[in-house]
Amino acid sequence: MRKTSLRLMLGAMLSAVMLVTGCGGQATPSSDSSSSTPAASTTTPAPAASEEREVKHFMGSTKIKGTPQRVVALTSESTEAVLALGITPVGAVMSGLGKPGDPWHPHIKEKMKDAVELGDENQPNVELIASLKPDLILGTKGRQGQEKVYAQLSAIAPTVFSEDLVGRWKINFALYSEALNKKAEGDKLMADFDKKIEDAKGKLGDKTKMKVSVVRFVAGRTRLYLKDTFSGVVLNQLGFARPASQDIDEFKKDIPKELMAEMDGDVMFYWIGDYSGDGSANKYTEEWMKDPLYQKLNVAKNNKAFQVDEVIWNVGGGILSAELLVDDIVERFSKL
Repeated sequence: MRKTSLRLMLGAMLSAVMLVTGCGGQATPSSDSSSSTPAASTTTPAPAASEEREVKHFMGSTKIKGTPQRVVALTSESTEAVLALGITPVGAVMSGLGKPGDPWHPHIKEKMKDAVELGDENQPNVELIASLKPDLILGTKGRQGQEKVYAQLSAIAPTVFSEDLVGRWKINFALYSEALNKKAEGDKLMADFDKKIEDAKGKLGDKTKMKVSVVRFVAGRTRLYLKDTFSGVVLNQLGFARPASQDIDEFKKDIPKELMAEMDGDVMFYWIGDYSGDGSANKYTEEWMKDPLYQKLNVAKNNKAFQVDEVIWNVGGGILSAELLVDDIVERFSKL
């Protein structure tokens, strides 16, 4: 009897141990488990891979899970945004002044060394994009070549489009930050940029009262860049005055020689778009600057016309270029 009773007691104890162990195993995955509390108190949990968000944009709305890591960027602007937010795109279209074999602007070249080049902004390579298996594609409705393949891109991965480029880089940056599930980081970067602007305004002082003209020369065409442009937005935030002909909330205005006076100001910044590489844009610029009408301009008489880097002043288009542009403006005006 004693042996039988002992066996029964041991069996009951073993069953109790197994029951407790089994209950403990079931509790482990619970989000309310006390064992997970210490980890939660030291770091902010990353969104679950299955967590779904809906991002509204200019082609509708897109559902995105978690925090994307395999990102494709279809504009120079979005490429800079992704890099600034700490992610290297798996692929991107060539930078605005990039070319096959040398696709990236100098200030992002090192960070983009492992990214796959995907054609240009107007004709992204859809098949190559699909082969990269992205989990997010960032593009723009402002490029017809992209709008035409939006349905194809959306079938590959969640796709978010900005409305346009021109002077909307800050608005677009906020959209990209949301799509990347990095809104807090994006807000911090933009706050830092705004502080950089305020610091620059302190250095510039009354020089912001000078009327700044912004001009591009290409072969056969002279273009005024108005306020709704990348550089126009930065100049406006810095508080600079613009000539009456350019103090307009629009993108651009092409002018003939007869209207050359509209490119005048207290200072003129210009770039030469020699996109063909044959020197024709340089020749065209020289012709304009030798013209008697140009010689009558204040910027000509006072030697206040300065050639600038188009990457930084125009086609870079994103937050990284904006930071460089502020630095360039401050440096140039420190010498005026």
